[in-house]
Amino acid sequence: MNEIFEKFSMKNQTAVITGGGGLLGKEFCKTLAQAGASVVAADLNLNLARQTVELIQEFGGHGIACAVDVTDPESVKAMVDTAVNETGRLDVLVCSAALDPKFDGTQGKHSNTFEEYPLKQWQDALDVNLTGLFLCAQAAVKPMIVQNHGVIINICSTYGLVGPDQRIYERPDGDPSLRQYKPVYYSVTKAGVLGLTKYLATYYAGTGIRANCLTPGGVYNGHDEFFVKQYSARTVIGRMANIDELSGALLFLASDASSYMTGSNLVVDGGWTAW
Repeated sequence: MNEIFEKFSMKNQTAVITGGGGLLGKEFCKTLAQAGASVVAADLNLNLARQTVELIQEFGGHGIACAVDVTDPESVKAMVDTAVNETGRLDVLVCSAALDPKFDGTQGKHSNTFEEYPLKQWQDALDVNLTGLFLCAQAAVKPMIVQNHGVIINICSTYGLVGPDQRIYERPDGDPSLRQYKPVYYSVTKAGVLGLTKYLATYYAGTGIRANCLTPGGVYNGHDEFFVKQYSARTVIGRMANIDELSGALLFLASDASSYMTGSNLVVDGGWTAW
């Protein structure tokens, strides 16, 4: 009777989550720790990673805080070494670290027209959102190969599947010259994430290493009422996601419950891409 639940168990496994101090990364760390995994919360901001570990320890979970710059090969290697040295293994890599200009209450305004988009910002985003995933996967697969087992989960986006609906960022009472846009790099890098994931899945065929994408829709994080209304109208379910509504999908992909799944993309977007 309990066999299906046992497939979701992460007991005796180790998971590394980049961006582990971020909005989704923190939730992913908590989810895998609650399922029994030893979790390495890795983040550019070590204090945020430590806060995540404190949350994990509150319910008796095992967490390790680690600073990482995903654009630096030596920093990424040190992150993987931390997992292996502290727990003896590395079973799951969740790549959640990314540059993503928010339109919520935590950040300022963005204009970012395509015509004027700065080359430096484009290059910085490629470094984090694509090269960062490449470096993390490259380092993580080494212990996974030895184990004949491993799972890589890359966080994609609906905007990696379809173009951004720039209309939801418009303000009817705003100055047209200050109109906001979701910038070009976000769609391009998230589409690249999907391509990288498929490459990893097929490259490591027969090794026991699986790679999949998780594609979330917009998650509510203090957005203003106008934006929430605009965004929600584009979804079939009619609202933004709650912070915990990706946890089940993440655990499914990380665990043996998805053992026959690789090279795929699990979309949890409230129906955004179904229209």
